Amino acid sequence: MATGRITVNALNLMQGPFPTVEKFFLFIGVSATNVDQILYLNTDSDLDVELGAADSELKRNVVAAKANAGQNWAAAAIPVADGALWDAAVDFAMNNNIKVETIVVCTPVTEQAQLTAMHAKAMDLNTTYGRRAFFIAAARMIDGTPATGESWSEYINDIKDLTETLSAFRVSPVPYIYDDAVGIYAGRLCNAQVSVADTPMRVATGSIIGQDQSTLPTDKNGIIYSNAHAIALNNQRFSVPAFYSDYEGVYWSDGQLLDAVGGDFTVVENLRVIDKAARMVRIILIQLIGDRRFNSTSSGEAWAIRKLSRPLKNMSKSTEFNGMTFPAEIKPYQDGDIVINWITREKVEIYMVARPYSIPKDITANIMLDLSDPV
Repeated sequence: MATGRITVNALNLMQGPFPTVEKFFLFIGVSATNVDQILYLNTDSDLDVELGAADSELKRNVVAAKANAGQNWAAAAIPVADGALWDAAVDFAMNNNIKVETIVVCTPVTEQAQLTAMHAKAMDLNTTYGRRAFFIAAARMIDGTPATGESWSEYINDIKDLTETLSAFRVSPVPYIYDDAVGIYAGRLCNAQVSVADTPMRVATGSIIGQDQSTLPTDKNGIIYSNAHAIALNNQRFSVPAFYSDYEGVYWSDGQLLDAVGGDFTVVENLRVIDKAARMVRIILIQLIGDRRFNSTSSGEAWAIRKLSRPLKNMSKSTEFNGMTFPAEIKPYQDGDIVINWITREKVEIYMVARPYSIPKDITANIMLDLSDPV
């Protein structure tokens, strides 16, 4: 070679931030304004302009979600003429590259097959686009018309047919105890004070916004909605408003999912944590395709494990402040939480563990007298 040659390559180590869809929901419901249009909303949006000045099923729930989510809320919405056609609206959104954590269908379902279809659609989104999402599905309000309406027993017995025997872990059903209950629930899941690992039951988040105990509905006999009705609906796997005797405010029950008995995804926080990790891991796996640095040697596997552990490590960073621990979304990553198994020279299977923290939902305190001191 007659002269020297210098080559400088800028290597892309794929260390940038992951895109996030968590707390970004798509609302689908009946409204007469901007029908079949994709609307992008946030805390600055004028909902009277975007969704019309008149009250509507969609607007009512979006307003409630915005209020209960608080700071930095953002969402997408598709007003439709017929809420039963939510499936076409979801396809429209996906074809326009709308990436969301949750799809909120504001029109009440009338039969179990619709919940089954929502679960199937959520699974199809993962198969087709690699997008993980779950549905929040509305169930109808009670008819509290005096004499001719329903009692609470009749109402609960009727809508429990929607969830009985159904296994659909990507669906979270919410009855319209309030006429904006779906939006309230969605907002609590998006609240800026909490993470995807928190339950909507969390009292520290505060009382629900926009409704109170004075606006709770009554049945045909004038009996007001109570915690007895909340428990009965919760036992049928609905997520509902709840409250505590001699404690101000209205809060929420568990975020129920329609998983089978004994499943890992009977509550929403478990699914949201795994979905968040899986979204990030998927991006890393795409980047690893054809990369010979990831090979069956001990050093090659160690390099891949370092790459794959980044989402778990990111999600396990707790904060210590003023003597108080603010826990991360999952427990700290440990050596051995990722295992690589080579099936052939080209096919590899990876096993990963994410450990969520415990959440107190049923607390018992025992208090005793100590009479041993004679003084």
